[in-house]
Amino acid sequence: MSGIVNLLVGTTKGAFILSRKAENWSVSGPHCAGWSINHMAADPVSGMIWAGGGGDWWGAGVWRSGDGGQTWALAKLSSGQMDHWAAKDPDFAAMIEWQDVPAPFGDTLHSIWSLHHAHGVLWAGAKPATLLQSRDGGATWTANEALATFPGREDWNGGAAGLTLHTIVTAPEDARKIWLGISAAGVFASEDGGASWERRNRLSNAAACDGHDHPAAPRGGETGHCVHNMVRAPGSDLLYQQNHHGVWRSRDGGRHWDDITEGLPSTFGFPVAVHPYDPLMLWTLPLNGDSAGRYPPGASAAVWRSQDGGATWTAQRDGLPQSACFFTVLRQAMTTDDTAAGGVYFGTNTGSVFASADAGETWNEIARHLPTILSVEAVRMT
Repeated sequence: MSGIVNLLVGTTKGAFILSRKAENWSVSGPHCAGWSINHMAADPVSGMIWAGGGGDWWGAGVWRSGDGGQTWALAKLSSGQMDHWAAKDPDFAAMIEWQDVPAPFGDTLHSIWSLHHAHGVLWAGAKPATLLQSRDGGATWTANEALATFPGREDWNGGAAGLTLHTIVTAPEDARKIWLGISAAGVFASEDGGASWERRNRLSNAAACDGHDHPAAPRGGETGHCVHNMVRAPGSDLLYQQNHHGVWRSRDGGRHWDDITEGLPSTFGFPVAVHPYDPLMLWTLPLNGDSAGRYPPGASAAVWRSQDGGATWTAQRDGLPQSACFFTVLRQAMTTDDTAAGGVYFGTNTGSVFASADAGETWNEIARHLPTILSVEAVRMT
């Protein structure tokens, strides 16, 4: 392996890039004109970096940089409130240096929630539940028609953040295999490159999951559709997801799901991450519940690791705050690098980034006082 592991950090006030120099980490940013950046991705071969986000004010868009984050260009996908105001008020337009850039998706997209680069294609997940793809490095985009016309789509319900397509997973060895996580419509999979989709939310043992009264809990033979995050283990169709009501494992590409929450202190949490070489090692960060504050149980932070595919769990606390800890770690704010030792990273809504170079055994705070962190991705840039 060559190159340096950088962290791409999306926040509510722009994109940041963390680079390690010896034992210290430097922080570059904020980038992307202060946009709210939900997710970032990169191509180590070309050196391109992408940042997706937006919202009511900006509309939706994807920023791209080909020089390590020094300069950025915006592919604006939809219009926001500022565009409507500026179009009617020349003084306001001049004040914000507004440019009348065509938005190919009009007002139909609120924001970009996820980015994923694989097999020469840049994928983007948007709110509301739209899958986009670009074959020219993020300059132009088209919508996936099969997902847009999926039967019964009109009955999908949004989660607290709306109907968001927040997770895109692909198979490195097969460009035809794609998985999506949509809150709160569930897991979707394609085996023909996105030409068609099927929902994959079925429980492996439906009877064992009866009796829950939470609206996001498993019922009717399915896991519950409020997926929070999903990852694919290396070299297989082994998938893990954290959803609104537990942690789940699928051994068959999402066709059946096993509940592996037992041993964790709560059923609620947002992120899940998997080791880049060991398909049975994964991490999650439980929170105390969706209506109990959404902070670590007992206000004592711990990343929980399993080394046997979720059969057992161990709390990892060394270096993490053990009292008066009320942060939240959001769905895309935990990641792993590609080192054999197992580097793990997470960011908090209080603006801290924590790093472990030993698979979670010990932790160090490598950045603090950033804006609310929405996502963290590790990438090795040449």
